[in-house]
Amino acid sequence: MAKPLEEYNRKRDFTKSPEPAGQVKSSGGARFFCVQKHLASHLHYDFRLEHNGVLLSWAVPKGPSLDPKTKRLAMHVEDHPLDYGEFEGVIPEGYGAGIVMLWDRGTWTPETSDVDAALKKGDLKFTLDGFKLKGSWVLVRTGGRYAGARSGQEGRSWLLIKHRDEWSGELDIATFAPRSVKSDGDLEDILASDTPAVWLSNRPAKGGETGALLAELIERAAGRKAADTKRSAKAAPAARGSRKTAPAKKKR
Repeated sequence: MAKPLEEYNRKRDFTKSPEPAGQVKSSGGARFFCVQKHLASHLHYDFRLEHNGVLLSWAVPKGPSLDPKTKRLAMHVEDHPLDYGEFEGVIPEGYGAGIVMLWDRGTWTPETSDVDAALKKGDLKFTLDGFKLKGSWVLVRTGGRYAGARSGQEGRSWLLIKHRDEWSGELDIATFAPRSVKSDGDLEDILASDTPAVWLSNRPAKGGETGALLAELIERAAGRKAADTKRSAKAAPAARGSRKTAPAKKKR
């Protein structure tokens, strides 16, 4: 039987990645949840629920929907450490290379007394209390037959569905509230605050819509970084020149 977070740790080189190393621990309070917007080889949203000291994780290609009629494919991926729930930044290379934004966070409450049994059955109902996502939801395993699931991934394919309640509706929440709940920045802001030139020679995504989006973000972020550096360089001499030295005392 695999140890908790074994797959997470195996896939990452923590000498090169700023991601937190995997350690099992509890938040010690209400169950934590988060959603991270991740621009890697493809743009997707990582949906995470705290359980048994780790973050159970699903990759949701189109992001959560508040519309009960819309069923979002959610691919079950390896568990992540609880510390990952606060991670936001740039992964320069290796597994998951790209930009990670903390898009939503809060607490969740299972609508069942046995979460493990619900996961085994493939039908987990729960309530979210986040900044953007609230109310009743369900994760349902599909057996890999849902549109968008790849062959050979049987058992990993789930659907994330919003239940009809006061928090449901037709509002596109990903478009309406696209910014980070941690920094209030967008993907460009996160990249510009780091190292925009990190992927000039080896980008995580090169073709298609995602590649075009990443290329545009890199160009804009690099321009902002260069402008900020230039302004800082000009401001430094001016700041030094503004310092006044005390006049020397006259000898009597």
